[in-house]
Parts: sequence; structure tokens; C-alpha cells
Amino acid sequence: MSHQADAKRLLDDRGYSGTTIHDINPAHLLEKAVRDRITESYYWKEQCFAINEATLCDRASALTFYGGTYGSQKPTPFLCLILKLLQLLPEKGIVLEYLHQPHFKYLSALAAFYVRLTFEPKEVYTTLEPMLGDWRKLRRRTREGGWRLSYMDQFVDELLTKERVCATGLKKLPNRMVLEDLGQLEVRVSPLGEEIEGLDDDDDVQEVKAETDDEVVEVNGNSNGHREVDSRNGTESDDSN
Repeated sequence: MSHQADAKRLLDDRGYSGTTIHDINPAHLLEKAVRDRITESYYWKEQCFAINEATLCDRASALTFYGGTYGSQKPTPFLCLILKLLQLLPEKGIVLEYLHQPHFKYLSALAAFYVRLTFEPKEVYTTLEPMLGDWRKLRRRTREGGWRLSYMDQFVDELLTKERVCATGLKKLPNRMVLEDLGQLEVRVSPLGEEIEGLDDDDDVQEVKAETDDEVVEVNGNSNGHREVDSRNGTESDDSN
């Protein structure tokens, strides 16, 4: 009963005086219908009771997929733990530790989603963009209840580019170029930049070689033509002239 009372206080705006995120009750970063389904779910009642930042790691390390709601709008454990994080509001250093630890990929995905929900736009970009080089496989629960293969970099790209992920409407993220123009972000250098430049250099070399080969063919053709004309005149041309 006390757990249910805590959940109701978290979800109730009336008299809320706790920490806010983006000027609202953190729990309200999830839509009301989703919050209601989470707090009514078995996983929330049995697995999210009386846990803290440390024991939440145990729950996240046991996850085998991510997603929003599925089937008859049933929330995934992943989404339940997102609401629990919004209730706990861990310090930024703890969130970054969740994000960068190498052992539990769904804990990293959980932290990435929390970063997108709660951090300021500049920090969202600087924190999540390095994960675009993370190619760990993830299993996603689809809305229809099936399964789909995904990857960490794909999931992070969705967080940076889409306004709805895992049954959750996300606060609109300013375009990166706007923040660059305002001087808040440095121009992003793609980790594939050197490889792309190398490919461009190879293409240039191939083009130059092709042009050279064409010139050689043309010269040879003209040379052969002169011999034929000279032979018809009964003489042979002298290539040295």
C-alpha cells in the first residue's frame, strides 16, 4: 500500500514540490496513459518496489530486450525502469556511469533514453553522439508483440532524430546546426571522415589514371593512322619527325 501511495504522489501534480525536469514533474515526461499502465503492471508492483540506484542496476542487467508498450498496451520492463529512474532522479555522474559501463547493454540503453528525456539539448548531443559508434546488438519488442533486431547506434540515432521512441513523446530537440551556429556545439567530425577522404583520394587517382590511359590510346591511334596514310603513299612515316 505504501508503494502505491508513493507512486500516486509521484504522479499527482497537486501539491508537488519536488525536483522538476524541464519545469515539470519528472514523471510527467511520460504520457499519462503510459504512466497508468506502468503503475498497474505486475513488473512495476513486484520488481520496482523499494529499489534504489544500485539495485536498479540488477533489474537492468536482467533485461533481454527494450521497447515501449506491446500487445494490449502492456508496458515493457524497460519502460517501467524509465519511470523508476524518473522517480529516483539519480545524479548525473551515476547516469553517465550507467551509460558508459561496458557489461550491460540494456543498462546503457536505459541511461541513453533517460539522458534524452532529462538532459539539456547541448548535453544530449555531446553525451549521446559518441554512442553512434556502438554497434552492440539489441532486441526490440515491437508494438504488435513481435521481435526485431536493432543496434545501439540505431537506437541512439532514433533518440537524436525522432520525436517519439518507445511509446514516449520526446521534447523537440533543436537541430544540431542551430546549436553550432549559436556556438554551443563544435562541428561534429564523423568517425568515418578519414575513411571517406581515403575513398575520395582513391577515386581521384582512378580518374587521373583513366584520363592518362585515354590519352595514351588516343596517341597510339593517331600514330597508327599516320603509318596507314604513309603506306598508302608508298612511304613509311618517321616517328622521330
